[in-house]
Amino acid sequence: MKAFLLLLALMVFFPALPRSSAAVQKAVTAAQVNGTWRTQTSEFKVLALGKQKLRVEFSGTYEYRVNKELMANSGTGYGMATIEGDTARFRPEGAEEDCMITMRFAGGKLIVAQEGGCGFGHKVTAAGTYRKVSGRKPSFSEN
Repeated sequence: MKAFLLLLALMVFFPALPRSSAAVQKAVTAAQVNGTWRTQTSEFKVLALGKQKLRVEFSGTYEYRVNKELMANSGTGYGMATIEGDTARFRPEGAEEDCMITMRFAGGKLIVAQEGGCGFGHKVTAAGTYRKVSGRKPSFSEN
């Protein structure tokens, strides 16, 4: 009974608090997530499969110069993501246990955060804000 009264009091005094995580995250459609997303040096390919699953493929580079010569490290990752609302999370196949990629679809952009070491290569990261360059069904390198 005390817990119920406390919850009721919180709802009265703090009405702006979200009631659930679904209230915070707006659901996105397959058409909004499907396609190819890019930054200047990285790319995500995303395909909605239904039942809150996405097929995801990442490829990225880190460019640098040595003696005025352009060099680059590159890395890739792929796997299945689970999407809830506007946010999907996945660990690329073969990545370290501490690796987690969080992808949020918002305002026509893909905002990506990376936690841990994902084994993409020295200074290669999936983190960034991506823009959609194609809404077509992407072709994936990994089958």
